[in-house]
Amino acid sequence: MEFEPLKVLLVGNDERFAHGVAEMLRASGGATEVATVPTLEAGLAELAAHSYHAILFELPSANAAGLFQVTQLTIKIPRLPVVVFGPANDGIFVAEIVRAGAQDYLTKNEIEPRALQHALRCAIERQHEYNALVDEKDNYYGVFDHLVEGIFRTTPDGHYLLANVALARIYGYESPMELMASIKDIATRLYVEPGRREEFVRLMRENDTLTDFESEIYRKDNSVIWISENCRAVRDAQGTLLYYEGAVQDITQSRQVEQALRKSESLYHSLVETMPQNVFRKDLQGRFTFANQQYCDHYNCKLEDILGKTDFDFFPKALAEKYQRDDQRVLETGQTFEITEEHHPFGQEKTAVQVVKTPLYGADGKIAGLQGIFWDITEKKRAEEQIRRTTAELARSREALHVKNQLMEGNLQMAREIQLAMLPQQYPVFPGNVLPEQSAFQFVHRYQAAETVSGDFFSVSALSDNEAAVFICDVTGHGVCAALVTAMIRALAEELKPLAREPGNFLRKLNSDLCSILKSTGSPMLTTAFYLVADWKTGKIRFANAGHPKPLLMHRPTGRIELLTHASGRGEPALGLFDNPSYQTSEVTIAPGDFVMLFTDGLYEVQGLNEELYSQERLMLDVQNLLQKPAAQMFDELLEAIRAFSVDHEFDDDVCLVGVEFTGKPPQKKS
Repeated sequence: MEFEPLKVLLVGNDERFAHGVAEMLRASGGATEVATVPTLEAGLAELAAHSYHAILFELPSANAAGLFQVTQLTIKIPRLPVVVFGPANDGIFVAEIVRAGAQDYLTKNEIEPRALQHALRCAIERQHEYNALVDEKDNYYGVFDHLVEGIFRTTPDGHYLLANVALARIYGYESPMELMASIKDIATRLYVEPGRREEFVRLMRENDTLTDFESEIYRKDNSVIWISENCRAVRDAQGTLLYYEGAVQDITQSRQVEQALRKSESLYHSLVETMPQNVFRKDLQGRFTFANQQYCDHYNCKLEDILGKTDFDFFPKALAEKYQRDDQRVLETGQTFEITEEHHPFGQEKTAVQVVKTPLYGADGKIAGLQGIFWDITEKKRAEEQIRRTTAELARSREALHVKNQLMEGNLQMAREIQLAMLPQQYPVFPGNVLPEQSAFQFVHRYQAAETVSGDFFSVSALSDNEAAVFICDVTGHGVCAALVTAMIRALAEELKPLAREPGNFLRKLNSDLCSILKSTGSPMLTTAFYLVADWKTGKIRFANAGHPKPLLMHRPTGRIELLTHASGRGEPALGLFDNPSYQTSEVTIAPGDFVMLFTDGLYEVQGLNEELYSQERLMLDVQNLLQKPAAQMFDELLEAIRAFSVDHEFDDDVCLVGVEFTGKPPQKKS
């Protein structure tokens, strides 16, 4: 069978193997051009510059690092098939490779030309089918999400299985995902009328379809709109109900128009008769033709006492002439006239009123008179004057408050600078007579406050030429109170230097002093802490833990990571809770190349999509992938990976990381 010529890129640093694979493909007719590159980075650059039908990837070893490379390749080049060559045919590892995006996995020492050609052609065909499915899905959801009508699928018990963009927009949500995550019970969260969902389900059970089912529903902001639903029941081959599927239209506007038309006549009459304003009408000669009850009560008369009369029957001549001029202006121009003016009926005190006059039109479209509304605003005028005086006073108070806020912000900024100054500005070297780059211990840290000041603190100090002490703590919460407690702990820790070589005794005394201070303030605050002493000559680390997240001990030469835990396995309480707890000192042995990472729980308090929390298992996996990176780069990339996981790409709590690397270098004297 004739095959279409193929162009294949082989990624691998085994030149002999690459040459053999290329010859097999050419000899079997599997490809007419085989390009080879030694590394994944070179392969990505080649794929960016030239087009290929498939990628052959030589896996250096069957481990997590190799799996990570396959994942990188399939993510960055998602539309090309990838066939992986590996050293062994381990079923579990092969499944991981396929889940990472590869189309096939072949054992290097078992490859033969026809099988290789078959695997390559099948991988290309499967990839074509997969790409077609992805394109079809994207096209479907493109149409689905651009429909004007809201589309949904719901379970009989009231959960959303599917929603489009239009439905989310109608219900006031940013996206279908937010809608489905927010509405867990349609009956209580969506419908305004109790029992409306039950009525919906009953009709669906009886008829399997529903048309123009109109209901009031709550939007996300709790505003109410009207919707019309058309729905059908979807069942499997055995007739079992799977879900409801249908469309929603927002009919609020049309519903409002219908209601307005039905109620307009009665509403107008009710409005005019019950409104607190005085309403009247006049004909072209200025004679009263109508007045509401409020108007009659205002003048202490009956409607029949007003009809046919003019302003001259109720007001002084000068005022009546003024009203008549205003009326004539409305009748001649056909424009609304509005004014605030003096009002002085016979036998009553002067008041200030707001007046609005509008023309009235007859059936022939010509002006037939006018309608006026007026209301007493005497108290309003007085209130406005009071408001003007109050506003001026508020402006003065606001300016004073602004000055105080600026002062407080300045104090907070100074507090931040002081707190940062309390952190190590440079690290000690071991022994003390060598250059920093020759030190037996190398240190690195990253410190990030959630607010202006932080509740996290750490210190690095030299107890002797061969002993380094590292202390890290995390005060509950963040902000000014937490920062004050960290400052207090720093001061207490300085006073406890005589106990610094014994971690358990150090934490025991620190807890005792902290409890005494906090009890006197009446404001207990939980503080977790971890303290270790590392000796480069003996290769020993002694440590104690007060309820703090367990640091990671990374054996870089072997690729193994473990938690620094007590031999007994028991947890010990945080500082400031109990008067005299026992803190155990434990010991581990380290070797050159080992790295200890201490951190606060801000790393864990990160929420991703679908309310997923960043777990210790995920942290271990991310650290494993970064294990061979330099310490500073490892910390930066780890923080960036956690930000990428976070739903808002930020940390909600203070974050502090401290790293201790045992280089094992022999001390050298400074020149």
